[in-house]
Amino acid sequence: MIPSLFLHVLSVVIWVGGMFFAYMALRPVAAAVLEPPQRLALWAGVFGRFFPWVWASVALILLTGLHMLMTLGGAQAAHYIFTMLVLGVLMMLIFAHVFFSPYKKLRRAVRDEDWKAGGAALAQIRRLIGINLSLGVITIAVVFGGRAFAG
Repeated sequence: MIPSLFLHVLSVVIWVGGMFFAYMALRPVAAAVLEPPQRLALWAGVFGRFFPWVWASVALILLTGLHMLMTLGGAQAAHYIFTMLVLGVLMMLIFAHVFFSPYKKLRRAVRDEDWKAGGAALAQIRRLIGINLSLGVITIAVVFGGRAFAG
């Protein structure tokens, strides 16, 4: 169970930490110092490098989480574990939507130099990453709170 837990937590750190960095550090600076064409190209490039790591993290989080759930007895596991599972799957669905819809639009807009469409796509990505970051922090709180109250 220790290797699964390590991979699980490492994947969460990569994903949630990456969202925190992008949302709280990179976004405000990029908005302050870059014009729209450069800012949109930057974000398309950043997401192009970050999203493969997120896909790997999502796969590992799901696989290791299900492995640990089965090791803990499946349906007999603590309620907070099921809350974590539901929130995690919701985050994964939001990420998949970001990847297949607004990120695809952002890449196309940068390629075509359609800065208005790119700005709209980036705004949608920003909102969804903000939601996912919030859900990630809530999930972490649920886990630690659940563990503290479970014993």
